[in-house]
Amino acid sequence: MRQMMIPGRTREILKRHGITLKKSLGQNFLTDGNILMEIVQAADLSEDSGVIEIGPGIGALTEQLAQVAKKVIAIELDQRLLPILRELFVDREKVEVIHGDALQVDFHQVIATRFPEVDTLHVVANLPYYVTSPILIHLLEQKLPLHNIVIMIQKEVAERLIARPGTKEYGSLSVLVQYYAKPSIITRVPNTVFIPRPQVDSAVVKLDIRQEPAVQIPDEKLFFNIVRASFGQRRKVLVNALQSGLFSSVTKSEIAGWLTSAGIDPKRRGETLGLEEFASLAKVIYSHQSTD
Repeated sequence: MRQMMIPGRTREILKRHGITLKKSLGQNFLTDGNILMEIVQAADLSEDSGVIEIGPGIGALTEQLAQVAKKVIAIELDQRLLPILRELFVDREKVEVIHGDALQVDFHQVIATRFPEVDTLHVVANLPYYVTSPILIHLLEQKLPLHNIVIMIQKEVAERLIARPGTKEYGSLSVLVQYYAKPSIITRVPNTVFIPRPQVDSAVVKLDIRQEPAVQIPDEKLFFNIVRASFGQRRKVLVNALQSGLFSSVTKSEIAGWLTSAGIDPKRRGETLGLEEFASLAKVIYSHQSTD
């Protein structure tokens, strides 16, 4: 199985099964064994850990995960790859391959039915670039009982996840991820170690899931609507961005009053606000809406 980490071996497997990788599925297979090991080590697995792997491809990372974890559930969208995976892991009871779309999977059900006796749960994945944000949001918003998420994603997206207020990378995805987790970049990965070679570099990111959200708010839906509206038109000051993006029936003077009550200058832009400030604003708006 170690041969699967070698580019020639990966090409041979794909050729033998008559598989051409699809750009539409964002298929880029990692062929560097050292980076595979870094991914596994970052997840902090034990022999009592359960792992959900999204997009196992031809199983190179799956094999490494199975050597450490108690149970690995590999969810693969491309039906053409299922025979390869099932052939590779036919004798490995701890690996189960599921055909499915990670954006449609009920992960609560997967956890309840397939991980009855594990100490910690983890998501590990080499995510296709085009669905990175939707899958990440899907995982976090389900509030799964996860210890961490370790994913390899496009480098630019990784930098957005860890971005701080006031930087060009900082946006609504930064706020959402940092609300639920503590993100960090483990390593940067050049595009030369993939088949086929993508046009951009990647990074391995670790999200340590918070036991409680980073800030306490009365209404999560309102909070994230405010965040999205604040970043919707980055050049606009907050009072204008909030009115055009969320509160079209509210006067600018009233919105400015909300911002002032939250200790925020109405002339600031959304990209300058941290989680605490967004939380303060959400609390003020919630209290005003509750009394109207």
